[in-house]
Amino acid sequence: MIRQTLAAAALLASSTIAAPLSAQSEQEQLDTRYDRALAAGYKALMLCSAIANAERNGAKRTPESVEQWELAGIQAPLDTIAPELPYQIARRAPNNTESELSHVWVEWAEGMAPRIARHESRRGCELLPIGGSMPPAAALRAPKIAPAERILPFPTAPLATTARAAFGDEFGEGARTTAVAILSGGELLGEAYAPDFGPAVPQRTWSVAKSIAASLVGAAVERGEIAVKDRAGLGYPGEYRGRGTITLDHLLRMASGRYSDTPGNRTDPLYWGGTTVDERAANWPLIAAPGSTYRYANNDTLMAIAAIEPTFEQHPPAELFERLGMHHTVAETDWQGNYVLSSQVWSTARDLAKLGQLYLDDGVAPDGTRILSEGWADYVSAPSGPQPAGRPMGYGAGFWLFNQTEGIPADTFAAMGNRGQYVVIVPSRDVVIVRRGEDPAGKSFDILAFTREVLAALGE
Repeated sequence: MIRQTLAAAALLASSTIAAPLSAQSEQEQLDTRYDRALAAGYKALMLCSAIANAERNGAKRTPESVEQWELAGIQAPLDTIAPELPYQIARRAPNNTESELSHVWVEWAEGMAPRIARHESRRGCELLPIGGSMPPAAALRAPKIAPAERILPFPTAPLATTARAAFGDEFGEGARTTAVAILSGGELLGEAYAPDFGPAVPQRTWSVAKSIAASLVGAAVERGEIAVKDRAGLGYPGEYRGRGTITLDHLLRMASGRYSDTPGNRTDPLYWGGTTVDERAANWPLIAAPGSTYRYANNDTLMAIAAIEPTFEQHPPAELFERLGMHHTVAETDWQGNYVLSSQVWSTARDLAKLGQLYLDDGVAPDGTRILSEGWADYVSAPSGPQPAGRPMGYGAGFWLFNQTEGIPADTFAAMGNRGQYVVIVPSRDVVIVRRGEDPAGKSFDILAFTREVLAALGE
């Protein structure tokens, strides 16, 4: 069934431009139009991924829930544009609200094709290019995952109190926590969720996906398919100077020396514009010697994944998730099938806790087989490359390091992502702390303080 969510009058309103065109320069008019296209792409992809990936897991999300959480508090100027854009949700069997979601489209400008995010259940949703229109993906339905078990309460009052505090303002005014899960000694101690969320409801991991990317590289290293000191294949064919000297290690440590036009967490043309990894991430020029400068960049992670892409035919990301029991996790791609593993993974709190446990177990899976190269946990948590300036954290290889914070063991490292996604790994305490959120732009959750409080509540 196709669901029309806004009236035709709203559609007409959405095609107008906020400021009078006569008051804008030609460039401002272009930028305004482009922002509308990005906002429509953001809305289409978030609606598609949040609803379809939850349904894959046997859970439910409504459009209203997605608008309240994923589409609220997003970065300017998209925050003021997205709410007004009309959308439709199409399912494979019309007039059947229980059938698999096919695609979502969002209107954004008169005379232009809507922005479309289409769904293929084994790989989530993909965003089509601006102005592009393609047929829906084939109905290649993956088996529905059984719903997760009941929510596991925290076993002690101190731990329960600390977890509850994460859902208020104690660790950041205006922050919005959606989930907390804590593992100790390899066991899930307890978890808590905001309304609309639960053990089977995935969220976009944002840059936690970079740590998943580093894990996929570690698995390829263990299989003997690549080494971190190998050249990453950048630059022109036969180039052994300049970009040709960039290695996988440089890319994982955000030290490629390549230029990027914005801080690395803003890759809007790829994330919301419908360009591809090949088009956007590969060709940035070199402005510093590889290994000499830290610059947080989505493009570096994307190129690290591109370097191991030939291994995905036999060992796709879904294989890693399956071996770890991360059954509620999906890695999404661009419309040409390139994995967007700098951000576009949907996962649950429980599944991310299992990723953290893999590192506590030095890369050994629950069934006792080795997935990551021996010592990979030490490699990703070593500050051996150039470090970020002016931050209370260091950086390893795809992971942040809590190695400068009083009250937190110096061996602590973490996967971290936009809007408050955290997977904190504390080897010396055998603890994994997961906090998920949908923090509004300009608001933040104090994960360092929360980590201290959780460790204190766990006792020695």
